[in-house]
Amino acid sequence: MSVNPMSAEKTILVVDDTPSNLQVLFDVLSEQEYRVAIAKNGEIALQRVRSSQPDLILLDVMMPGIDGFETCKRLKSNPDTHNIPIIFMTALSDSVDKIKGLSLGAVDYITKPIQCEEVLARIQVHLQLRNATRLMEERTTELNEALESLQQAKTHLVQGEKMSALGHLMAGVAHEINNPVNFIHANLSPIKEYTEYLLDFVQLYQKHYPNPVVEIQTRAEEIDLEFLQSDLVKILKSMKVGTDRIRELVLSLRNFSRLDETYCKAVDVHVGIDSTLLILQHRLKGGRNCPEIQVIKDYGQLPRVECYPSQLNQVFMNILSNAIDALESSGVSNNQQPRITIRTFVGSDDAIAISIADNGVGIPESIICQLFDAFFTTKPLGQGTGLGLSISHQIITEKHGGKIECSSIMGQGTEFVIKIPVK
Repeated sequence: MSVNPMSAEKTILVVDDTPSNLQVLFDVLSEQEYRVAIAKNGEIALQRVRSSQPDLILLDVMMPGIDGFETCKRLKSNPDTHNIPIIFMTALSDSVDKIKGLSLGAVDYITKPIQCEEVLARIQVHLQLRNATRLMEERTTELNEALESLQQAKTHLVQGEKMSALGHLMAGVAHEINNPVNFIHANLSPIKEYTEYLLDFVQLYQKHYPNPVVEIQTRAEEIDLEFLQSDLVKILKSMKVGTDRIRELVLSLRNFSRLDETYCKAVDVHVGIDSTLLILQHRLKGGRNCPEIQVIKDYGQLPRVECYPSQLNQVFMNILSNAIDALESSGVSNNQQPRITIRTFVGSDDAIAISIADNGVGIPESIICQLFDAFFTTKPLGQGTGLGLSISHQIITEKHGGKIECSSIMGQGTEFVIKIPVK
């Protein structure tokens, strides 16, 4: 009898209460260079499976104590032994018993008295089937992982292109706004100076000619000269405040997009946070459905951090936007004022830490572990892609070698902590 090449390193567990059957099967299988484990009843078989980790089990049906059917049932209910092929050995020819065994998970039957050639042939077939199944499962797993990686890469690429396009748009808008605003802002100072000269001249005229002709008096009343003199100064001050505000916003747009800083460089992360907050200012002011959101900044003394500024700003935008969304949609507990607290400090591991916390209703612990998964979102359909935190996680961990973690207490709020190495 030739040796089967499939038998190398394969273990067969033989379960039978008849010593002669055990001896015959042991000799035949050993001759084919199978490793053979033996059990004389179902109880011993269940113990022997853990130690021998067989590739296939030959299981007698009729045994004292736990019979073959019950042993098979227990093996198939255990995740660790569920996939081991089981071949029943029985002298029964009743089709009802065979159907019962197959329904419990057995893959085949061998009829006693045992025919060695048949036993070896059936073992070989089912070992080949198991190997093929394992190989197919491995290939399926590999394909699923490759598909998931491809999908994530595609998602991140699309999001990266969107952010790049947004950055170019913001930089372009900032540039177009900056020129006329600078023109207006630069001319406000001389206008203010000229206006003061003219008002001084009018006051000087009124001082020396307190009783002008009727036509001048009538015209002064028509234009409300006294009001005009006081309000003109206020208008110029308001225009100065407005242009200063626009200039700050333009600077924030440029700082946020930072198209000229796509490489890694040392920056002050506080500038990126402040720029992001300024861009989100219109949402922080609140509305009919949500009161004003208070922002508390507790900035520590941070060194300049080597990072990709535009990508880091994208992370700040994602987390702060999510915090605002949470406060707008769910509100806060105990009728508190909605609040976002931003703390920065230097950690003990030569890394800077940025904590962004809100006092919203919190996130259930059961879904915190899924927050950074691609396409996972708690927002209603059409209001979120589930990509923001996934991409933020990638930017912090892969691009900056840092960590991003989330903790939440129901009824108290949610906190995201970003840790980035200084270099």
